[in-house]
Amino acid sequence: MAKKEKGRLNIVYSTNPNFKFETDNNAEEETPNKQQQQLKVYLDRLGGGKLVSRVNGFVGKTGDIEALGKILKQKCGVGGTVKEREILIQGDHREKIIALLLKEGYKAKKAGG
Repeated sequence: MAKKEKGRLNIVYSTNPNFKFETDNNAEEETPNKQQQQLKVYLDRLGGGKLVSRVNGFVGKTGDIEALGKILKQKCGVGGTVKEREILIQGDHREKIIALLLKEGYKAKKAGG
């Protein structure tokens, strides 16, 4: 069995003699200053009726959003995760999250109904 080349996903054969495979070497966006981030904090209800505070609007590197998620989880004293560029914190902690984000220097506001 042949080894797959990591950069050639889903390309089997091309009849174009001038074909050059281009990889997406998109580097992650640099994380702007905290004052330039505009974060929104929502309250969502997941399956089973559980409440989740959701923070979105973060622009920047994956490591930075994971670090911010870890800080928020520790300060709120609950579990949570970072998925699809959003921070999910278990329970209704919107006021506390907004206060923590403002203290850290981010622009944050409550959003949603």
